[in-house]
Amino acid sequence: MQLDFFPSRSLTIYLAKMFVVRIFAVLIMLVLVLMALDLLSATGKILTPEGNGQGEILRYAGLRIPQLISRFLPYSVLLATLITLVTLNQNSEVVAMKAAGLSAHQVLAPLLLTAGIVAVLSFAFNERVVTRANSALKAWEAAEYGPIPEDTGIRSNVYLTDGSNILTAAILTGRGEEIQLSNVTWYERGPGGIIREQIKATSARYAAPGWTLESPVRFDVGSAETQEIDALVVGEALTPEQIDLQSVDPDGLSFWELSETIDAFDAAGRRTSEMRASWWHRISGPLSAMLMPLLGSIAAFGLARSGQLFVRAIIGMALGFAYFVVDNAALAMGSFGGYPPFLAAWAPFFLFMLVGETVLIRTEE
Repeated sequence: MQLDFFPSRSLTIYLAKMFVVRIFAVLIMLVLVLMALDLLSATGKILTPEGNGQGEILRYAGLRIPQLISRFLPYSVLLATLITLVTLNQNSEVVAMKAAGLSAHQVLAPLLLTAGIVAVLSFAFNERVVTRANSALKAWEAAEYGPIPEDTGIRSNVYLTDGSNILTAAILTGRGEEIQLSNVTWYERGPGGIIREQIKATSARYAAPGWTLESPVRFDVGSAETQEIDALVVGEALTPEQIDLQSVDPDGLSFWELSETIDAFDAAGRRTSEMRASWWHRISGPLSAMLMPLLGSIAAFGLARSGQLFVRAIIGMALGFAYFVVDNAALAMGSFGGYPPFLAAWAPFFLFMLVGETVLIRTEE
């Protein structure tokens, strides 16, 4: 009695090899096209600072490509699934496999195994490459593609609150009392959250207490007047310890670093729903590659000569893209606190796994 979930060794290798080749072919095509479109819009900004040239464009591409690979690898698995299964169906290979006694799940088993290996590699790639690229690119973009201070504590797009008032900075460097803020904006708000004045400064440093704004320019909202003022101290309630917590960028942290940061936020009594949703999605995101053969499996079955193969491929593609839409929506809801973080990260995965299994069993098993 054969209890193996997989077909023969030769057939497993044949299907897995065919699937892998198509995954990487589709991924390379997507990354090249999207990188070219991205460079069309970003090249002008990259070349604006004096001295920037081809080297900086290549640097931008080197930082952007890992992000594109991470984001579009599941799409590549979906499209590769459809191409592989449609090809097998058109060549009557699926019919031959089913005639040999293989179930629909056994036909898909090599593809599911390959997608699982891709998911593991995707997780490792995200942790070792993508997080570092995210951190470096955000810091460079915040510096408007100019020189970035050599500091391991660089963070970008910092948003801090002091009561009802807001302090933002394009770049944060250093830690503790050595923190330096660049391209700073201070918003003083009145009752009801209405902004009364805006103060922009080139930089800010810790004044113990508060933060000294260098070369500040005040804009009074009521009178619509702009005025250059002397150095000003703001945000006296903001301590370096609070800033170290508030200025965390989850996309720039590895899985284990993000876990430690969540613990630190919990100890300080801070809100962690956005980071927890991101933490869970670090696992569910790469695993979505395993859903794609299941969602696209409808394209594998049914007679190619029936004229419904194209319709089946469209249905498989629609199911795959519906997953990505629901996943992004759920993650956004989890970040805002609308869903529990675990539910936001995993509900779309399990929902579409059940949908794919239901479609496969009802139509083929």
